[in-house]
Amino acid sequence: MAAEERDWFKEDIRNVVDEPEWQRLRISFLGTWKKTPEENVQKLRDFLGPVDQATDRRLRTVWNYLTGSGMRTKTISHPSIDKLLAEVRAEAYRRREKDVKC
Repeated sequence: MAAEERDWFKEDIRNVVDEPEWQRLRISFLGTWKKTPEENVQKLRDFLGPVDQATDRRLRTVWNYLTGSGMRTKTISHPSIDKLLAEVRAEAYRRREKDVKC
């Protein structure tokens, strides 16, 4: 495995979230979480794809978003958000553990 693949989690987050598709999706969420949380989570899932098959960049992007201040402070909360975050976190930890062993 190449060094840059093992260091996927260390990449500057500003570079990670600079994907145009992500920026459009992120903007579409503004002001909608209180009204349509399940729809928004589905959009995140669509962006991500199957969690265990997601690209490192997209996995990190969604994890970063789901641990942002609105979610962390529970200003934005819903069981479907918690479920997706748990899945993303578990996959990220699995990959990091796998990469450390390489």
